[in-house]
Parts: sequence; C-alpha cells; structure tokens
Amino acid sequence: MDLRPPAELVSSRARTMWAVQGGIVSAVLLIAGAVTWFLTSPSTGWILLGIAVIAVVFVVGVLITPVLRYRIHRWEMTDDAVFTQRGLLTIEQRIAPISRVQTVDTERGVLERLFRLSSVTVTTASAKGELRIEGLDAELADRIVHDLTVVTAASEGDAT
Repeated sequence: MDLRPPAELVSSRARTMWAVQGGIVSAVLLIAGAVTWFLTSPSTGWILLGIAVIAVVFVVGVLITPVLRYRIHRWEMTDDAVFTQRGLLTIEQRIAPISRVQTVDTERGVLERLFRLSSVTVTTASAKGELRIEGLDAELADRIVHDLTVVTAASEGDAT
C-alpha cells in the first residue's frame, strides 16, 4: 500500500457549511466588539483595529478557508485500506489498512444536520489515532460506515 492522495472529494455542501462556521465566528467577534464598545469608551484607533480584525476573520473564514479546505480534504476507501487527506496549514495524509480498523463512527453536529452532512471517524490500532472524514453527504457517510463494517468483519486481521 502506497501513501497517496485519496481520490474522492467531500460534498460540495461542505464549503457552504464551513463558510457559515466562519460567519458565525465573525458574528461572535462582532458582537463581542459591539459589547466592548458600549461598555467602554475606546479610542477611534482601537475601534478601527477591531473592525479590521473582524474584516480579516470574515474574509479568511467565509471566503478563503472553505475553498481551500474543499480542495484539500479528500478520502477514499478500498477493500484494503481507508485513505484520508485533511488540513489547511499542515496537510496530513493517512492510510489505515482494513485489518487495523477497530471502530467506525458517524457524527452529525447541528450545522452538519442542517446541510445534510456527516463526519466519519475510523479508529485504528495505531498510536497516531483516528482518521476523520468531514463534510460527507449524510447518506454516503452511512453507506461508508456500513461498507467498512462489512469489510472489517470479513477481514482476517485482528486490528491490533
């Protein structure tokens, strides 16, 4: 098995969900800034700096990061292994042989449910820990969990 970039992209709806997450962070900063402004009397310089920080967080979190994450985050499942690639500043590629898979979990947070997305976590017998695939279509995630469960149950490995 060679470590290689996985072939499958996550759902295109993940970009929108990640943009909404960035917007939420920007909104929290905006509210915190407004509360601070009302409770204190900051100078104009501090107000302008705060606006600039919120603008940068908004542009990065809503416009840039979702596009980059979508291009980087990939996954693939074969009869022999699960491949993942994720990250932003540091890109991590991982491969887990099917014989090492111990558990397969699905997670759906509030935003993921809103966008009909899901995350799949594959826990292995590795000291490095789990492989996580975020931004999958919910139906596809369920199918991956089912298929991995069937394949690992049929595997002759002992996942240790």
